Amino acid sequence: MFKGLKNFLLQGELVVVAVGLVVALAFSTLVKSFTDAVITPLVNAAEGGTDSPGLGWTLHGQFINVGAFISAIVYFVIFITVVYVALVVPYRAYMKSRGTEVFAPPAAPPAVKTCPECLSSDIPEAARKCRYCASVLS
Repeated sequence: MFKGLKNFLLQGELVVVAVGLVVALAFSTLVKSFTDAVITPLVNAAEGGTDSPGLGWTLHGQFINVGAFISAIVYFVIFITVVYVALVVPYRAYMKSRGTEVFAPPAAPPAVKTCPECLSSDIPEAARKCRYCASVLS
């Protein structure tokens, strides 16, 4: 039972999805902070309001808290760095020791050529005949 659970948890796709979810949550925090600290006060500036302490400025009675947004950016960078160092690097090393490449860049597309008769452009470079019109390729 534990071996099956271990195999399930160490599947490449599951870890990639988990890291993506963590990054999405951190990015969500960044976007929420930007909205709360900058956009909302700009929208509410027509109605007026109270000032808040911190780095920023007041526009029509609404305080635009740039300091809170900068803090969220710093949080995001630190959080992503910790996720990378604590999760991605050890997982890559573990999967490499098992002989599986994880988070690798995509492979280059195979070389292709164009058929002079039917103008199909997805014929493999090593092909001697066109797969669509069966004409002989040079």
